[in-house]
Amino acid sequence: MALSGPEVEKQMPAEPQPGREQQSWWCLVFFFCFYGFMAQMRPGESFITPYLLGPDKNFTRTQVTNEITPVLSYSYLAVLVPIFLLTDYLCYKPVLLLQGLSYVSVWLLLLFGSTVLHMQFMEFFFSITMAARIAYSSYIFSLVPPAHYQRMASYSRASVLMGVFTSSVLGQLLVTMGRVPFSTLNYISLAFLTFSLVLALFLKRPKRSLFFNRGAPVRAEAAPSELHQMNPGPAQAVGARQGWPPAAWRDSTFVRMLRELGRAVQLPQLRLWSLWWVFNSAGYYLIVYYVHILWNVVNPTTDTTRVYNGGADAASTLLGALTSFAAGFVRIRWALWARLVIAVVTVLQAGLVFLMYKTNDIWLCYAAFVLFRGSYQFLVPIATFQIAASLSQELRALVFGINTFLATVLKTVITLIVSDKRGLGLPVCSQFLVYFVYFLVLFAAYFLAAVLVGLRHFQQSRHQPVPPAQELVSPMQEKATQDGAPRPAPEDGVFTVGDLSPQSEAKA
Repeated sequence: MALSGPEVEKQMPAEPQPGREQQSWWCLVFFFCFYGFMAQMRPGESFITPYLLGPDKNFTRTQVTNEITPVLSYSYLAVLVPIFLLTDYLCYKPVLLLQGLSYVSVWLLLLFGSTVLHMQFMEFFFSITMAARIAYSSYIFSLVPPAHYQRMASYSRASVLMGVFTSSVLGQLLVTMGRVPFSTLNYISLAFLTFSLVLALFLKRPKRSLFFNRGAPVRAEAAPSELHQMNPGPAQAVGARQGWPPAAWRDSTFVRMLRELGRAVQLPQLRLWSLWWVFNSAGYYLIVYYVHILWNVVNPTTDTTRVYNGGADAASTLLGALTSFAAGFVRIRWALWARLVIAVVTVLQAGLVFLMYKTNDIWLCYAAFVLFRGSYQFLVPIATFQIAASLSQELRALVFGINTFLATVLKTVITLIVSDKRGLGLPVCSQFLVYFVYFLVLFAAYFLAAVLVGLRHFQQSRHQPVPPAQELVSPMQEKATQDGAPRPAPEDGVFTVGDLSPQSEAKA
């Protein structure tokens, strides 16, 4: 059971006083955010698909759609769990170095590879960079005291979004205004990535992590976590050694986490938003992976200055950041209206996918993708908060990891059936029609659930008054408020819900 608001406030360490130690970790945070910004400077990324289909590489659209791109989903599924475990076991920095080396490998293969096999290896290395983004999101929490977690997470996230936006704008300006060829753009990207790899060498390696390297300071000085509270006392431990399973196995961290996870999944909001994370994330990333190929179908121009992929990626990143920020100020009763909100957003996404499938206007296709990506990013921080608010720090990482893994499995299965040449091997336009039906089915399920919840609430409202709308709070805080207990004030007076999980940017 998660700690209540007042207990968390009592255990939260006090703000450190200004001094040499605080200035030291502020410098580390600034350097790390600068590294995060530079690691996103890949101006050629938005133009990878036209580069592969153009005269530089001269691959066919069928090869890119049905042989090269599907490898990204398969490899990501294969490396996700090992890199998740290695990130914690190796204390982040080695995985960040692996990510940097993989980025360099991606662009070396793009520049000098010439066969389908080379491009498939390129997708494999790109999947490693995607899986390794968890190291960036987790690393910053090893640098600062817990009192600064929320603020520092927002800084690191902002540096990533700023890097993605700047990179996309720079790439578009170089292509449109500077008439820079795609190959030169990839050399520029390789230079930026090499520089970011050098920066990673100077990152401080933490001495502790969440699971494998907890360390004495965490056990002795840090606020006791939920898993620590579940440790049996001496009397319980003596009795627990009798019988099967052995006490050492039964009291292990992993088993206690699974036991607590079994209790946590009984929360309706946790189940709802976890299911949204799995099903909608799978559909979202399939759209992101294949939309650049669709743009080439809609606008098969040979004039590179008329390719505006970078502008579309920049606009979608900016809109996603704005909608994520706006989600923190939505004031509704999520226990009642969550399913309806999800249904509305999902049917909007279905309509936008159908528009991308149907239109022959590239600008309309760009606009539909920007809105599609912004609508998804609107729900991400809400889902993050609703999932994380009722869990301990250890369980948050486990739940987000499980949700991401299940979404990756679903995405891989759909890719194998729909996209891969060993399956249906559909052209990209037909794939988008399939994705439209996919989002339409999700909308029907969410809308039916919203109707059932509404009818149940209508029956109950005849016997008790309806409480007023509330701001976005955790289920525990909502329950405490309904019971008459005061709800603790958030840090700095604002709930920043967009920074609680490692939400990564997909391949552009």
